[in-house]
Amino acid sequence: MSLVNNPFDVLPADWRTALLVGRVHDPDEQGPSVVVVAGDELLDISGAAPTLSQLLESEDPAELARTAQARKSWPLAEVLDNTLGDRTGPHLLAPADLQVIKAAGVTFVRSMLERVIEERAAGDPDRSALIRAQVEAAMGGTLAVVDPGSPEAAAVKEWMVRDGLWSQYLEVGLGPDPEVFTKAPVLAAVGTGAEVGVAEDSRWNNPEPELVLAVRSDGRITGATLGNDVNLRDVEGRSALLLPKAKDNNASAALGPFLRLFDDGFGLDDVRRTDVRLEVVGEDGFVLDALSSMREISRDVLELVAATVGRHHQYPDGIMLYTGTLFAPTEDRDAEGAGFTHHLGDVVRISSPRLGTLANRVNHAEKCPEWTFGIGSLMTNLAARGLLG
Repeated sequence: MSLVNNPFDVLPADWRTALLVGRVHDPDEQGPSVVVVAGDELLDISGAAPTLSQLLESEDPAELARTAQARKSWPLAEVLDNTLGDRTGPHLLAPADLQVIKAAGVTFVRSMLERVIEERAAGDPDRSALIRAQVEAAMGGTLAVVDPGSPEAAAVKEWMVRDGLWSQYLEVGLGPDPEVFTKAPVLAAVGTGAEVGVAEDSRWNNPEPELVLAVRSDGRITGATLGNDVNLRDVEGRSALLLPKAKDNNASAALGPFLRLFDDGFGLDDVRRTDVRLEVVGEDGFVLDALSSMREISRDVLELVAATVGRHHQYPDGIMLYTGTLFAPTEDRDAEGAGFTHHLGDVVRISSPRLGTLANRVNHAEKCPEWTFGIGSLMTNLAARGLLG
């Protein structure tokens, strides 16, 4: 089963006018190059910006991406074919390098309720259906109209505590402070066409389709891409203190296909209107097709950025910020009432008309290619290529 019908399907619908930047693994130089889409070509602009982080930290990232002199170029079609094929030639990597990969959680009411369900089920998927019905009956309609951190939210918390319904997930979903955690180490994210990993010992897990913001060190948002915040529901359900084990595994953070820079044709209001589609197609014939809308987010993206970057915490090379997902899939797959979990070989497509398609295949994290190219390797490679001046 192919990841997409046509390699060009991973591109935004308006890709010829969009300002798309990313990273390509160059086999000839045994390392990554920063690239920009220019017509039917990918231009290597590493001479002007050896890292994507440096491009975004420049005074005008869009202008630099448009005007930087190319060191070399590749046919776009060839790179897309390689990316979705055997990946031995030049192929796309995740459009992030030195940025810290952060994620905001519990930013949508529906996914917040699913976290409460995980907690009350103690990570047992067999108990999820009954608990879901109980939780939705008690909380669903009430929470959808409450603004996080508001006096109304404080009042809801008061009666829920009194009735024994309060949860740590409701605290970050409704309270004054959002949940923001480190999703993966610098350079650990995988790109479109790569495998994404779930741990071998997990039996309840899911994709999380999200819009991801590129944020500079000064807190300015410079662009957006798509992400899959792969999650182990059974692990996090046992204890929220196991969040690192649930979230940060080999190949568990996917980004791509490209980073769309903000310009006159795409900006913050477009991000706020974005719909993100999730498709899961299994080798067993299972199909899931659902939509997540940024219009339903509980906290504005600027609020999430302000909670992450500021005088309280600095990121000199910027961050990539997953903004959360509307839902965790609940459709029964293996048994009635058992809900959704991944099977090996699942094709996961996360798409949006103006950001393209992030397409990956599911494998066990322990069997995905090992992550070996870290910050030291990147600096050594860039220095050997004469790109650090």
